[in-house]
Parts: sequence; structure tokens; C-alpha cells
Amino acid sequence: MVKKKIAVIGAGISGLGAIKCCLDEDLEPTCFERNNDIGGLWRFQKNSSEKMPSIYKSVTINTSKEMMCFSDFPVPDHFPNYMHNSRLMDYLRMYAKHFDLLKYIHFKTKVQSVRKRPDFSISGQWDVVVETDEKQEAFIFDGVLVCSGHHTDPFLPLQSFPGIEKFEGRYFHSREYKSPEDFVGKRIIVVGIGNSGVDIAVELSRVAKQVFLSTRRGAWILHRVWDNGYPVDSSFFTRFNSFLQKVLTTTIINNYLEKTMNSRFNHAHYGLLPQHRPLSQHPTVSDDLPNHIISGKVQVKSNVKEFTETDAIFDDETVEENIDVVIFATGYSFSFPFLNGLIEVTNNEVSLYKLVFPPTLEKPTLAVIGLIQPLGIILPIAELQSRWAVQVFKGLRTLPSMKNMMADITQRRGAMAKRYVKTARHTIQVDHIEYMDEIATLVGVKPNLLFLLLSDPKLAFEVFFGPCTPYQYRLQGPGKWDGARRAILTQRERILKPLKTRVTSEDSHSSSWLSWMKVAPFGLAFLAVYLAYFRCIHW
Repeated sequence: MVKKKIAVIGAGISGLGAIKCCLDEDLEPTCFERNNDIGGLWRFQKNSSEKMPSIYKSVTINTSKEMMCFSDFPVPDHFPNYMHNSRLMDYLRMYAKHFDLLKYIHFKTKVQSVRKRPDFSISGQWDVVVETDEKQEAFIFDGVLVCSGHHTDPFLPLQSFPGIEKFEGRYFHSREYKSPEDFVGKRIIVVGIGNSGVDIAVELSRVAKQVFLSTRRGAWILHRVWDNGYPVDSSFFTRFNSFLQKVLTTTIINNYLEKTMNSRFNHAHYGLLPQHRPLSQHPTVSDDLPNHIISGKVQVKSNVKEFTETDAIFDDETVEENIDVVIFATGYSFSFPFLNGLIEVTNNEVSLYKLVFPPTLEKPTLAVIGLIQPLGIILPIAELQSRWAVQVFKGLRTLPSMKNMMADITQRRGAMAKRYVKTARHTIQVDHIEYMDEIATLVGVKPNLLFLLLSDPKLAFEVFFGPCTPYQYRLQGPGKWDGARRAILTQRERILKPLKTRVTSEDSHSSSWLSWMKVAPFGLAFLAVYLAYFRCIHW
């Protein structure tokens, strides 16, 4: 039987996972990557080309290694929990080598167009034209996985900042920022309080004369190191907490989050308090920002109302004079120019079923992977999307009618609009566990807690109370991995391993275990309620 040929566009984290998923389903992938290496956004380049993802040299990921890994390939235990971009690249190279993925990638190759074949309604095939060294080549594919990401088109709303055209200093989008050496002794404004804006403001404040962090709405600030020193995401993203979110009101959860985040530092005192509640906007992660505010290295300001030749006037009518540099950390837009209008994007809104499949295609042979902004971790979500997509390509799974898919899209869009602050940033939001389980159900790999509790109680407890790591989606069903159980039961050891570079007399494993045992009765009660709920829903 002839294998179906699948085009994978992009060799970043989504593209690498997509290639592997194709191979798992006995499909023949061909990946096209514009760059000369894998990694996409996460590969640092001092001089990045236009329309290419770009990061600054010091970037360290905001999600921990046990949460941000491929589901059948744990990060080495000695790697730090929060990896520098170079260490993440090391992991991606290990993954590509282990599964022999590089031979499927065409580097320095740009996809020019993806068009339906004349007989698409019957064959579902695509004409794909690519360009390498100014030479074009055409291919025919049975399916297409679009893994081009959403950090390629800088959003620079200069029209919102009157006077910027006469500003005599330097101004640019944060995409162009690489390192702090050129900014020694400068007075700098960073516009935007997302992760990039805060990271850049903090880094520059170590060398600049003064850094001003301008924000329109403020933000809730999370820190990487959470209770007992565990990574914040491994503490937050558990099935137990997800269950609590379902049974408690949004107000109760917001109150808890606000109390917790304000216990570290009062956001109002630091000029950061937003009008929205924590669950209404994507959080900002920064360990250093409050330290740099309290030391005066960073001053938080309101939105810039107007620029003059040398000064900035803010909404509160305060003025900062002799500004040398303005960096706009104002996010990104996304588009698919090579699809020739097949997927329309308006104000960062796009109509995709489950944020993956265009609902109007006659044949479901094109899927968009990784076009999500999760309250969680993108890598395992993108991998799970690919696992679903290749099953659909093979005909193992079917999609609902166009009418039902459009209804799902409308419902999802309405829920986002109701919950989040209205910005272009909040159009592709998903909750980590909820969305993972949603896709996992379609793939047939969602963990069966009741079965685990009866057959393997030790594993069931770690699945429910422990971090919801990607290995949970390899315990059963298509793509089952024999190492998943061990990976889950040893995940806490891998979290602690890189921290123990000095031997101490205290056994942190036992103290952690005792701490867990104190809440076990409380947790057992909730587990019983959860299983009863699960039984009512599914039986």
C-alpha cells in the first residue's frame, strides 16, 4: 500500500512533533523549513531575517521541563527545570536525533503556495510550491500540517502613539532586541507588560540609566518558583486543581489567585494592579520584576499618551524627559500568506475547528498546528494536535459536519470573549488540561482515572494529584508508550535532580512526601467526588 505523503511546514517545536506523529502513523512526511536549522522561534539568531521568528540572547523558558516536553521523550534529568534557549535547543536536537527526523527536513526552503488540486473534492490532495536558492519546485501531497507558528509578524501600532514620527531617539519592536550591550547609560521606555516586555525591561535596567515600563492595563505577575520550590506550572496544572476549577466559582478562584500573588508583593503598591481579574488575561511570569521595581531600576508608568522630539507624556500627564530608546513589546499578528486566502485572519481571529481544522474544506486534509495561546504549555498541546490530525488524514477519525464545526467555533469564540480582556492577544486562548483532554478524547488517549484507580492506585494518585505532564497521554490508546508509567512516577525526582548540586543531610523527598500526606485525606475525598462525577457523565 502506498503511503500518504504529508507536507509539514516549519521545523520548530510543532513541526518536529508533527514529523514524528506522521511516522508513528506510517505516513511519509516532508518538512519545509525556511531557516538552516531546526528550532523555529527558540533558535537564537543575532541577525534574523524578516518574517522569521526571533528571540533575544538571554531568553529562558517560562515553562518547566517536565511540562514542556514531548510525551514519549522526557528531558534529561540533569537539565535545569527552566531551560535557557540554548539548552532547549539541545533537547530538540536530541529528540530529532533519537527519532531520526532530520532526514525528512528540507532546510533553506520557503513554501510559496499551497493550493487545492483540481480534483480536490475527490482526492483531497494539494499542490505545494517551494523555493530553494531562488529555484522553485512543485510537489503533490495528500495532507498538509501548517506548523509555522504565530510569532512572525510584529504588531507595531504606531498610530496609537501620536508624535512617534517626530521622536528623535531610536524606536523599534521587541523582536529586534537581542542583548543589552548597546543600551548602557540610556533612558529607555519599554511599552508592553507581557513576558517579553518585562524580561527586556529587567535585563536593560541592569545597564541603563533608567528603564520605564509602560502598561495600559497592568498585569498579574507569577513567579517561576512556587510552593516548596517546585516550578509554578507543575504546581498549578494538576487534575486535582482542574477539578476544583470545575466545582468552584470563578470568583472564588480569582480571589485565591489574587491573595496568593499579592502575598509576594502587593500589586497596587507596585503600580501593576490591573482592573481585570487573574483569569481574564494571560499572566506574566517574572521572578525579577518586583526586585527591580523596589530598587528603582524599573519604574512602572501608565500608557504613553504622546511623544515629543525627546520626551514621553503619559496618560496621567506625567512627563519623562530625554528618552533615548523606545521598545514596543506589543506582540504579534499571524497570517498564512502561502495559503492564498484559504484561511482568513481578521484581528488575529481565525475560524478553525478545535483551533486545528478549517471547517469549510471538502476534505479534512489540512490542519494548523500550534496556533494557540495556552494558559499552560504549548509543546505538548501541539504534539497532541498532530496526533489527532494524522489520524484524521488516515481516515481513522472523522470530523463533524461543517454546521456542527462552525457551531463549536462560535461557542469557543463566545466563551473567550466573555472571559478575557478584549485584545488581539486573547483570540486563541485555551486552558491547558481542559484543552488537552478535549483533543485527547478525540484521539482516544485521555487517561481513564477510574480504571487506573482500580488497577494501579499508585499511578492514579500521581496522575490526579501530581503535575499533568504529557506522559499521561501515552498511558493508553493509539501511540501508547511503555515508558509512560515510569516517567510519571519518577517526574518529581527529575524536577529535584538538577537542584541537588550540594548534598545535604535533609531528605527533601521525605519532607515532600510528608507534606503530601497531610493533604491526602482532603484529596481522597475530592477524588471520590470526582470519580462519582466522572461516572455520572460517562456511564
